[in-house]
Amino acid sequence: MVQFETACLDDSFAALADPTRRGVLEQLGREAASITSLAERFGMTLTGMKKHVGVLEKAGLVSTEKIGRVRTCRLGVRSLQAESVWIERYRQLWAARFDELDKVVDELQRKEKNDERSTG
Repeated sequence: MVQFETACLDDSFAALADPTRRGVLEQLGREAASITSLAERFGMTLTGMKKHVGVLEKAGLVSTEKIGRVRTCRLGVRSLQAESVWIERYRQLWAARFDELDKVVDELQRKEKNDERSTG
């Protein structure tokens, strides 16, 4: 199970790492689109867009359906819940570390003020 989840996270983050793919997801969030229309919208070749869509499809973030000669793309059924949980876990970790750092800085500032008063 852990290996499967790790592979899913790897696929998702690899897919989301590219700004074009994030843009495709935004576009598909508004409406389904053909690969041809996506390629035109993003100013790229049909082959390039097929590769981007393939990465998104592998991650489960996009699904495609071919009807005749047109391949239509839609948002996939997979949500980003596992990715959100993973990110939140690290956000909490960093927030706790920054809280501890704030305490150290506050203590150092108090000591510095006390030192200034005793020597001033």
